Amino acid sequence: MAKRKIIMTVEKTDTGFSAYSERYPIFTTGRSIPELINSAYEATEFYFEEEKVKLEPNDIKFEIDFKQFFKYYKVLNAKFLAEKIGMNSTLLSQYVSGTKKPSTKQAEKILSGIHQIGQELSGINLLQTA
Repeated sequence: MAKRKIIMTVEKTDTGFSAYSERYPIFTTGRSIPELINSAYEATEFYFEEEKVKLEPNDIKFEIDFKQFFKYYKVLNAKFLAEKIGMNSTLLSQYVSGTKKPSTKQAEKILSGIHQIGQELSGINLLQTA
């Protein structure tokens, strides 16, 4: 009962999203990201059912390219993110459009900035005014 690490590549489709593993024949779809993630967990558990492999949520990693990430998360402005992480906004726009590919170091810097914004947002409560 060896632990498995599954990487699922996420792509935007006309009807929602799809995800697939290059290492295992696991494919799934969903109309939204949360639906896709749930579907991916179900598909992965089904694939490993006979091997009786117990999967934890952190055993499955989801990857999405910059262009598709910013296409889906339109609320995250590339210019704002560039300013937040100290990157040239034109360069980040080129990564987002796919005309340039970021180095591993740049990709980590961008992801770190996205995570930082996510943490900031998760710590905010909105006040309701009358």
